[in-house]
Amino acid sequence: MRPKREPATNNNQTYMVTTETWGRRSLFNTERWARLLIDTLYHYRDSAYLLHEFVIMPDHIHVLMTPNSSLEKAVQFIKGGFSFRAKKELGSNMEVWQKGFQDHRIRDAGDFAEHIRYIRENPVRKHLCERASDYPYSSAYPGFELEPAPQGLKPQSIEASNGAAEAAPLQNKPEIAPLQDKRSSIA
Repeated sequence: MRPKREPATNNNQTYMVTTETWGRRSLFNTERWARLLIDTLYHYRDSAYLLHEFVIMPDHIHVLMTPNSSLEKAVQFIKGGFSFRAKKELGSNMEVWQKGFQDHRIRDAGDFAEHIRYIRENPVRKHLCERASDYPYSSAYPGFELEPAPQGLKPQSIEASNGAAEAAPLQNKPEIAPLQDKRSSIA
């Protein structure tokens, strides 16, 4: 018996979510189904979650998101919203999704980058395209608008990530230019 999932509250965590179609049917092989799911993802973007990356495979999806409330609620919007629209717009009465979903909480900038690579390369690994940017049902395809990495998951520069403290500039030497006030350059 599977342990019960503890509800994730809004703690500004980012997750990679995977969910599969009922019986692993290849529902998203058709353009109408795949485009409707993309439209559903974007319909709830901002109101239910921040959308960082996604890929729609023939029988499952991967989404990298930061929920605005709970993870369960964000996934419910995607799965339930799509099922409702599939019935209404595609005339489908079939069960679309397996129950539940798998999730992985993103720990740091390296983990975030690793999951972006995984999502983008998934269609290439499954021989659906040669380059990730060729697969039209993925955020790797040109033209999709996505949210940037959350502040705590942005990659650090190489110099800042080596652990050494940055020394204060010498105050007496005339050859060192004073730091400009950064506020004056922001408009």
